[in-house]
Amino acid sequence: MIPLCNLHTHSTFCDGKQTPEENVLAAIDKGLFSLGFSSHAPYGEHDKEGCLSAGNIEAYRREILRLKEKYSDRIEILLGIEQDYFSPTLEGEYDYVIGSVHYIKKDGAFVAIDHSYDRLKNGAERQFGADMTELCREYYRTVADVADKTDCDIIGHFDIVTKFNEKYLLFDENDSVYRNMALEAVDTLLESDRIFEVNTGAVSRGWRKHPYPSEFIIKRIVDKKGRLTLTSDAHNAEYLTYGFLDAAYYLKALGVKELWIYKSGGYETFSL
Repeated sequence: MIPLCNLHTHSTFCDGKQTPEENVLAAIDKGLFSLGFSSHAPYGEHDKEGCLSAGNIEAYRREILRLKEKYSDRIEILLGIEQDYFSPTLEGEYDYVIGSVHYIKKDGAFVAIDHSYDRLKNGAERQFGADMTELCREYYRTVADVADKTDCDIIGHFDIVTKFNEKYLLFDENDSVYRNMALEAVDTLLESDRIFEVNTGAVSRGWRKHPYPSEFIIKRIVDKKGRLTLTSDAHNAEYLTYGFLDAAYYLKALGVKELWIYKSGGYETFSL
């Protein structure tokens, strides 16, 4: 059995394919008991595409709240936001915040982490002298601070720096230096008691075979009794629960016994 809910959903308000209402109807059709919208907060002056603009934040909030009321007898709808590390602070209340790192900053210049292989590689060459170890070090330093910076409830795609590295073309994920910097960031965030998402988004888009975060990171979270939730990071309503069954088997094999879900106005555990 898998939890039929998803807290990481994008719509046409940012870089998703369908309107919020189309996502809601798809979620009802799939039998979800809750669906959370998490449009990208404005990134800032370095990138104005694929995220909410300052002018449509209130329209986004109004639409999700409208859907929450309209479909309250069929599904629980949540108003969330995906706050990037460098996003400006937003006004207004949200049911939850996903804290993510899509960019890192070095010497005043931004490097896009998950836009494309070429942009990541070129950013590494430009700002880090092609030293991917140093880029990863800055990435995990930033991630370690994301809970304090965004005051998030959920840590988004913890190791998204591996998105374009399935064949280790950029760096060796088995290297002890890389693993230690990732685990140091995990340990810092575990002290803040945030929920880590297990994110199948890169699997649905063909970038990875397994969800974020990587196996050794999940094992660390389990060993230290951290909390996990399963999300699809859906940009297409077809993928609202993409890979959830496979992910559940994968997580059970890694020692995960329960996931955290949002239901009836709060977080509760769901046994795998």
